[in-house]
Amino acid sequence: MKFEVTILGSSSATPIYNRNPTSQVLNINERLYLVDCGEGTQQQMLRFDVRASRIDHIFISHLHGDHYLGLIGLLSSLHLNGRKKTLKLFGPPQLKEIIDLQFKYSETTLQYEIEFTATDPTKTQTIISNEDVIVETIPLDHRIPCTGFLFREKKRLRKLLKDELERIGVPVEYFTALKKGADYTDLKGKLYKNDTLTTDSDEPKAYAYCSDTLYNQQYFKQIDNVDLLYHEATFLNNMLDRAKETHHTTALQAAEVALTVHAKKLLIGHFSARYKTLDELLEEAQSIFPETNLAIEGKTFTV
Repeated sequence: MKFEVTILGSSSATPIYNRNPTSQVLNINERLYLVDCGEGTQQQMLRFDVRASRIDHIFISHLHGDHYLGLIGLLSSLHLNGRKKTLKLFGPPQLKEIIDLQFKYSETTLQYEIEFTATDPTKTQTIISNEDVIVETIPLDHRIPCTGFLFREKKRLRKLLKDELERIGVPVEYFTALKKGADYTDLKGKLYKNDTLTTDSDEPKAYAYCSDTLYNQQYFKQIDNVDLLYHEATFLNNMLDRAKETHHTTALQAAEVALTVHAKKLLIGHFSARYKTLDELLEEAQSIFPETNLAIEGKTFTV
């Protein structure tokens, strides 16, 4: 099953040095999920061939502008382009008021429904559970209420050993039951154990998106053993005092998080505008956690 994340924006408060404010899109089994929507997200989607019409779920971590100021424009464009199907939006309770106010004073009545779910930054919530994925909120520690998002694949059905099924002559109508773990008994009464006809599916993968936050162990347990961790890394560690003052994390701290929670890979992003190049941030993180990559815009990472 496809499970990929494409970076659309990786800057912090302002767009600079060809870096755009935070946004990324997940492709999970050909369903697209947009996570944060900073200014310029629509342009980035056009640039990197992400079709807005395929996005049915949008997640906003918090109400600092670099994480949501592109949202109204995107919602408006979907309306103008004739969208009819419902869009599911998840974010802080006040986001609904902001959207309603924008459309009230522009006298816009959307052609499609927005199904809004308010997130609670004080506790973990399961906000989506479909046939592919479970999505949970991650309570973070920022200057204003903020949540991350944890995407976990659901366990897939067992895989059929088709050559063996053909050899035995198992009818097609038994395939679904076999995938669910059932044994098979042929017309002569011979029993075939399920593990001789199928193999286990791959272990489910997990992706954790940790938006703006102080280094705080309160969220570590929830993201333990994720396959890919995105973690903000706004500053180098020589600016630790500034990171604490603004409720952000350094590249060194992001790597320490990845090491502590046994993540398999780390992506760092949300880079301060003070850094024209990002090599030092990457080197600092890799000194602690070698499997670190930069969240470079346009790059796609497999979970």
